[in-house]
Amino acid sequence: MYDIAIIGAGVIGSMIARELSFYDISVCLVEKENDVATGATKANSAIVHAGFDAKVGTLKAKLNVRGSKLMPQIAESLGVKYINNGSLVVGFNEEDESTLGELLNRGNINGVEGLKILKRSEILKIEPNIGKDVTCALYAPTGAIICPYDLAVSAIGNAMDNGAELKCSFEVTEIEDKGDHYVIKSKDDRILSKYIVNCGGVYSDKIAGLVGDSSFKVHPRRGEYVLLDKESGGIVSHTIFATPGKMGKGILVSPTVDGNLLLGPTAIDIEDKDDKSTTCEFFASIYDIAERSVSNIPKNKTITSFCGLRSVGSTGDFIINSPKERYVNVAGIESPGLSASPAIAEYVCNLLSKIGLTLIRKEAPITTRKSMHAFREASVEEKNKMIRENPSYGKIICRCEGVTEGEILDAIRTQPRATDLDGVKRRTRSQMGRCQGGFCSPYIIELLSKELNLPYEKITKFGGQSYVVTGKTKEKKR
Repeated sequence: MYDIAIIGAGVIGSMIARELSFYDISVCLVEKENDVATGATKANSAIVHAGFDAKVGTLKAKLNVRGSKLMPQIAESLGVKYINNGSLVVGFNEEDESTLGELLNRGNINGVEGLKILKRSEILKIEPNIGKDVTCALYAPTGAIICPYDLAVSAIGNAMDNGAELKCSFEVTEIEDKGDHYVIKSKDDRILSKYIVNCGGVYSDKIAGLVGDSSFKVHPRRGEYVLLDKESGGIVSHTIFATPGKMGKGILVSPTVDGNLLLGPTAIDIEDKDDKSTTCEFFASIYDIAERSVSNIPKNKTITSFCGLRSVGSTGDFIINSPKERYVNVAGIESPGLSASPAIAEYVCNLLSKIGLTLIRKEAPITTRKSMHAFREASVEEKNKMIRENPSYGKIICRCEGVTEGEILDAIRTQPRATDLDGVKRRTRSQMGRCQGGFCSPYIIELLSKELNLPYEKITKFGGQSYVVTGKTKEKKR
């Protein structure tokens, strides 16, 4: 019997699990996929928004601004890369300038610090590649960038360091209320828990329905992205947004914490909660719209494209409530969900306390975690010392990103453990360079095979039936 079960191991569920793990309670995090951070968390804009866009008085506004302030310290504690690069919302005409004025006013009311409107001459001083038709911009110095799946993996790892348990491949199919606890069932397993927190993302309305709550609906909004090689990362230093519309913040152009250039996302409301396909039509439109905001984007440096699904709730705001005893919804967490995640964790803990969960903080909870990129970020002297102690750090496996065998083994051995190619990718950045795993994948499969004690051909890309190889091409006859 657990004190609390969290359904969904994305960045929201992981941050809540971390916060709850600081208290003297038992926590279990369940996830329907075979790894954590595989939904919206692995495919989003990776932006820590300043907080000027959300409507005044909403949970989005309150928790965005609070989360933005908490994020630098949390990222440092978890060894996660975070860069306070600031953001610019660019305008092209008088109508846009009026909208930017409204955002400025809204941001000031929300408590965002340092906002100001810049003229074109001022923009060019800090972003020389700004689009030729840009006339003005809202500058937000508190805007930042982060790696969302790095944050989720590290937060869950920190929670597990404090005793929290993780169950992957646990798709919740039934929830039974026994009066003083819930029985949470999957196809092949079950757990008992006194409290439940529903962080099911695009499936959160389905999870809510299992406890009899039909007060909201969630639909996916598909967003496609384009990623450019690190050669292009310096074209802009700030995150560049277009003036927002009714479907969101539009196509952005932003550096990433790892030095690439990110363009996107599109915004298409769909019904299929698993449709993460990319299309030629929107691939082309991303470039067209992005080039209006930023000049000199080198299309020929594109290395991959991908799609993420945003969880859009029917209320227009974050849905964080307790519609029945010992149960909490955390649903409709679209943008700025990543930015707000530390504050959402605080808010949910306070809500759980109000509805009866006793929270007594542990005397000495573990609040820090070693960076998954510690070797890469070490000095030459430190690297040499690590290689002497563990020669596997001296063997490069991924040449594009400079990832060593030691780092890959760490990813497979450290909780939450990577068990497939994409799991290793999210933790180490191997397979994320120009060749997209063309050279390093066979070596990583071999390491996974040995560490997991599985046949080479049983290693998958992302679990399930996503096998990479079917057998050897040249069997030696005896």
